[in-house]
Amino acid sequence: MCKRFLIAAMLVALAIPAGAQDARLFRRVVKELASAKYQGRGYARGGANKAGRYLEREFRKVGADEVTRQHFTIDINTFPGTVKMWADGHRLRPGVDFSMREYSPGVHGEFPVYVIDTAAFDPDRIFADLDRPEYANAMVCCDFWFSYKHRDVFSRLQKADGAPNAGLLFTWAAPIKFFKAYGHRVVDKPIVWVTPEAIEGVSRVKLDVDNEFLSGYELFNVVARVDGARHDSCYVFTAHYDHLGNLGRHVYYPGANDNASGTATIVTLAAYYAAHRPEFDMYFIAFSGEDANLRGSTYFAEHPLVPLEQIRFLFNIDMIGDDNPALYCELSDAGMPWFPRFEAVNASQGLFTSLERGELAANSDHYPFAVRGVPCIFLENQEGSAFPHYHTPADNIRTVRFDSYPGVFKLVTGVVGP
Repeated sequence: MCKRFLIAAMLVALAIPAGAQDARLFRRVVKELASAKYQGRGYARGGANKAGRYLEREFRKVGADEVTRQHFTIDINTFPGTVKMWADGHRLRPGVDFSMREYSPGVHGEFPVYVIDTAAFDPDRIFADLDRPEYANAMVCCDFWFSYKHRDVFSRLQKADGAPNAGLLFTWAAPIKFFKAYGHRVVDKPIVWVTPEAIEGVSRVKLDVDNEFLSGYELFNVVARVDGARHDSCYVFTAHYDHLGNLGRHVYYPGANDNASGTATIVTLAAYYAAHRPEFDMYFIAFSGEDANLRGSTYFAEHPLVPLEQIRFLFNIDMIGDDNPALYCELSDAGMPWFPRFEAVNASQGLFTSLERGELAANSDHYPFAVRGVPCIFLENQEGSAFPHYHTPADNIRTVRFDSYPGVFKLVTGVVGP
């Protein structure tokens, strides 16, 4: 089988001219989506939907035969207003020194800091200390990963009737991250992630944070189709175009690598197949709501605009704006028989030093399809120089890398074939 795939890959390499990918289009789309115009392609300021409208125009410009929207709604917690924090009077920087947990409520006031002694961890002592006058209405501070190991205790500290503390400060090594995955609800008490350096030795913190919970907020997937000679089955290329949006009035998350890079890739693939008409129909789906826990892709998988059983193979491209010479991938069970072909194309064209296959996980938009039996792969270029900046304001046009894009493009088109 491997020999047959290798021969096929060599023929494909000859059939597809070198440089067929449109690097200028790729860079232009990445730069546009990561610009301040879209405010991190989040939800509170309409950046995600503005980006979706831009992508509709781009798919039409590159020659897609049909471009449609698939609407869905989400509930999501956001922080587009005031987000300020002081530690012993020193002003901290949102997105750099601290960030909010996505399901945190707003918080306004000044609070004593109670630091948990992890070396002599004693839950009874913690709750007794919090009843003492000097720790009245305190923010409890602890390393995040330690709290994760003792979820029963910290779950109690998060509840309004669980303990008399005002909220929680979780330390996280820089660069501090911001997430949206579990923002469909708001918990009882504020939860702030802060770097150890920013909180070390601090006795009091002041917080002035507004949250805005959006209920039934409307988003949409952008679905473009390039017609092939046959309509009985198809290939699907996906990437999410939404990102984290804002953390306060002045900080936004550009998401150049995550995932303007993947979105730009499927735009260039649409351009390529519009100019080189394929045998099968090609669908290019730009999902929204991925950073809100795969909401757009899950909705599509539950309400498919093309029957899932007609999908020959699905390629999900996420965070390929990096410079690692190896490429990370995950495959569904149904997609595993295709992996030798990926390896053969990669070897014949000398694209990446290796294809590092990980275990299937619910970490991007391939997953809702994988669990429904669709043959699919997740492609990501991780652990390069751009990778530390993901989910930070520094994931921008200056830190994104364009090294892996040509290889991803050639790998995908090589596997599909002429």
